Amino acid sequence: MTEKRLTDALELFALSQPYTLEQLNRQRDALLHTWTPQRFANLTNNPKKYMQAYTKAEEMTCLVEASYSLLFSLLKAEQAANDHHAS
Repeated sequence: MTEKRLTDALELFALSQPYTLEQLNRQRDALLHTWTPQRFANLTNNPKKYMQAYTKAEEMTCLVEASYSLLFSLLKAEQAANDHHAS
């Protein structure tokens, strides 16, 4: 994992370390609500503009999911390390 990917994911989710699973899930839900492609269906009657907006929303949805996976796995790894040190 590169530091840049982690930094970008944290910026996208507007989080800083340490963060909780609840914060991560809340931000993911908000981002997916904002970028769901179906939201762009009635914004314009111009098919070209619609497809541009729809494509951007699809790209952002993929980015949100990839960033969530990265941040979730990092959180789980930190929790496992903390559990290991506690026992």
